[in-house]
Amino acid sequence: MSDSTAKQSHRAARRRAERDDRKQDGPRGVKLGQSGRDQAMEWMKAILWALGVALLIRMFLFQAFRIPSESMRDTLLVHDYLFVNKLTYGPKTPDRLVIPILNKVLLEGIPHLRLPGFREPRQGDIIVFEFPENRNQDYIKRCVAVAGDVVEIKDGLAYVNGDVYESNFADFGGDHSCVPDWRNSGDCPTPHSLRIQGRLGDGSFNRAYGPITVPEGHLFMMGDNRFNSMDSRYWGTLPIELVKGRAEIIYWSYENFFFFPRFDRLLKLIDLPPGRAWLQPMVRIGFVLLVIGMVLYYRRRDRKKLDSQEE
Repeated sequence: MSDSTAKQSHRAARRRAERDDRKQDGPRGVKLGQSGRDQAMEWMKAILWALGVALLIRMFLFQAFRIPSESMRDTLLVHDYLFVNKLTYGPKTPDRLVIPILNKVLLEGIPHLRLPGFREPRQGDIIVFEFPENRNQDYIKRCVAVAGDVVEIKDGLAYVNGDVYESNFADFGGDHSCVPDWRNSGDCPTPHSLRIQGRLGDGSFNRAYGPITVPEGHLFMMGDNRFNSMDSRYWGTLPIELVKGRAEIIYWSYENFFFFPRFDRLLKLIDLPPGRAWLQPMVRIGFVLLVIGMVLYYRRRDRKKLDSQEE
């Protein structure tokens, strides 16, 4: 007997066996109904597992956030979408039960635990936290000072422990040896300490503030665009207990209402030190290789399925 004849005989026998099974199982409609319920249960299990895994990742590893305002220009722009790393400072179990979207608090004061992290928040970290005056809102600012530091603003410049810390728009490289008069931004040589010395804005603490000492267990937070930032100058120091995590990477960014991507900001590591600039291209190359690998894997898997069906 040839191979083709043997294959035909095998297929015919398999079809007869399938018909016999259908007869033994009863009416065809009942079988389809049972199969539909089984499929629905499988889908429900898959969805519940996916939701559970997503909640665990969001609670203990990473969480996505969107930048809605210009308080962190030029470091973070409106319509930047970023991931926050919760492992750096240690993830925290929930201490409240809140209905998502509605932001309605059902239960407060739940016993919670802050798991160990790699380190404590430091000066210069960009941190996402719960707004102390409304914990249903998340804010993102730069940590300017930690417990025991003395913060003061004089003539529009921020001082920490008596030293100039940073100027507007996170201009760390400004020439702080000459402090311009706020009415004339051009009376110091470039680079100026402040990019917009003559426009200190309407904020009551843009020109002068403090000095204050940051209490134990608290942080002093300010926006990089601090002439347009509602921060610790207005609502006080931040309890470390409200810290959610450290901003790590911008995964998506677009311009205005046309959703045109800012390609230079896609997969951009946030506030990367100059000595680690080599990490930025490595992240983007790694992402491209990952996508290519996934495409090749699924194409190969689909090809194997087709081959097995043909047999």
